[in-house]
Order: sequence, then structure tokens, then C-alpha cells
Amino acid sequence: MKLSSLIEQIKLKKSYLCVGIDPDLEKIPGHIRNQKDPIYTFSKSIIDSTVKFAVAFKFNIAFFEAYGIDGLVSLEKLIKYVNTQYPHVFTIADAKRGDIGNSSSRYAKAFFEKFGFDSITVSPYMGRDSIEPFLSFENRHTIILALTSNSGAEDFQFISSEGKKVYEHVIVESKKWGGNENMMYVIGATKAIHLENVRKLIPNSFLLIPGVGKQGGSLEEVSTLGLNKNIGILVNSSRAIIYASNKGDFAEKAAAEAKNLQVRMELILKNKQII
Repeated sequence: MKLSSLIEQIKLKKSYLCVGIDPDLEKIPGHIRNQKDPIYTFSKSIIDSTVKFAVAFKFNIAFFEAYGIDGLVSLEKLIKYVNTQYPHVFTIADAKRGDIGNSSSRYAKAFFEKFGFDSITVSPYMGRDSIEPFLSFENRHTIILALTSNSGAEDFQFISSEGKKVYEHVIVESKKWGGNENMMYVIGATKAIHLENVRKLIPNSFLLIPGVGKQGGSLEEVSTLGLNKNIGILVNSSRAIIYASNKGDFAEKAAAEAKNLQVRMELILKNKQII
């Protein structure tokens, strides 16, 4: 998907919401667990109920791989369903891949060609040659982990070297890599205080911002500091939406949570005079 199409959808839906699909059989409603493919059934219901409020879905690959072949079959069915029924929706493989070039090219083919995702999250720890294979795919997007929302981010990402913190080095160096027009960045909502500095380094790049909801990030804060003239952010919420209920009304409750975020986003976009 071209970024222009994503921006168009954001303006059309008055939303920059990304719903995280993290299926956990221990948390999904009991009446679904005994079905032939409970992961697919649950996730599809969440997608169908929230798609009118969301412009993107982020599939956490670990929650599918945890169930082996069955989980991967469910994932393949889900992405095919979304691409067929909702081709205007931006899809993210939250896989956090990153390896030597030959391996990364295989990961890129797997998620971009075999599964058909629009984007993938990647770890930049191994440097340029581990990321450029992803960047070579036209109209596919590579989302680099820059500043994450977990508490362990403090272990490495804020270490200072040559006057810059590690996350700043990641952003500055990645801008030099070939294909960077297809590059996005992960900036955790719990690190919103650093968004002003991030925007100085990458004023025009799209940011994927997880951590609003159960992790405690503020939608209003990340929007104030992260929005740019082309919107430039996708705010992800996972557990607060998909596990809003573990009963028969789980899809309706998920839709209500997604709508609440969309309404708040619409107000922000109007106040910013973006729509």
C-alpha cells in the first residue's frame, strides 16, 4: 500500500487507530475455544467489528507462532481475509525480524510475498545489511524499532555515545540506508516525552506508536507531539480493545473501545485542522 492511500483512509475514517491482533487462547471467550479454528474465529470477529474505526491491524506474530503450524495457518487465513475483504486497511506483521542479509531477504519474502503484509517491524541491531532487503520491496514498509514502550528500553536505547543516545543513532543512521522512503519507526507511547526530539530527527516519517491502553500511554500526549502535516502516526491499542470482554459480547465491546478511541482521534484531527 502507498502511504498516500493510508493517509487518505485516515482522513476518510477520521482515525489513525491501529488495532493489535494478539490472540491468546487462555483469554478468548470460552464458547470459541472449542471451535475448529478458534484463533481465526476470534480474530476475524475482532477485525469485522472494529474495521470501521481502524485504518490498520497489527498482527503480533508471536501469538500465532506459539500455536505452531495451526497458528500459522490461522495467520495466513486472516491476512488473506483482510486483503480480500478490506484491501484499504494497512496490515502490519509485528515480527521484529533482523538478521544477516540473506536471512532477512527470506523474512521479507515470507511476510511481503507469501503472507502479503503491507509492512513488518524489524530490529536494527545488526545494522544496514540486515534491514535493506526489506526496503527493496516497492510499496511495502519497514518499521524500525527505535524507542520501545517496555521498561527494558532503558537498558540500551538511552546509552549515550558521541553526544547521541542509541535510539537517536538508529534514527540518524537509518536515514542513510537505501529505500528509506519506505521506512517507518516504532516509538512507544510510554516514551512520549521524547517525541518532540524524534520529530526533529524525522519530521516527515510515519511513526507506529504502541502502548496506548493497558501500558498506560496517553493518546492526547502522543498525538500532540507526534502528529505532522501528513498525520504521520498510527496509534496501536491491543489488549484494551480485543479483551474488553471475554463473554459472548466480546466483539461488540471491542467495537465500543475502538469507537471511543476513534472519536477522540477525530476531535484531535479537527482541533489540529487536519480534517
